[in-house]
Amino acid sequence: MNTSELLLDAFGRIEEVVREAVDGLDDKTLATRPDGAGNSIAWLVWHLTRIQDDHLANAGSYEQVYTSDGWHERLGLPFDAGDTGYGHSADDVAAVQLSAEQLLGYYDTVHARSLEYLNGLTDNELDRIVDRNWNPPVTLGVRLISVLSDDLQHAGQAAYVRGLLS
Repeated sequence: MNTSELLLDAFGRIEEVVREAVDGLDDKTLATRPDGAGNSIAWLVWHLTRIQDDHLANAGSYEQVYTSDGWHERLGLPFDAGDTGYGHSADDVAAVQLSAEQLLGYYDTVHARSLEYLNGLTDNELDRIVDRNWNPPVTLGVRLISVLSDDLQHAGQAAYVRGLLS
């Protein structure tokens, strides 16, 4: 297995968990917040998708599908196009009222674009600096692992919330 194949498999596992967490749920269930204050499935899936879209687009020097494919307008959320959900307040979390079709439509578009970027990625590319705002600067390899970790955690949280609600 090479680097590209490893990353494609890992991102494919996120897709499986996201789909299992969202498929078949109505809008009300997707927006339900555990104890009225926790993160909803809708917010968790929207956020993990925004992080993947934002971070991989930046690393790959391409435009986020959130803006290039019109998902920002289609989802109609009250956030700036650059908002990824990081640091959201309880009111912001509550504002994410999306259907399974919207969530999976955006997710599927980001996932497809991510796989396109990751396909053929080589070991040599992993040491490339993608973010100099940190000390030490962040390499592509570190950024990809960070996105994988964040997305798997949020997908798992969404699956957990689904279990709580069923």
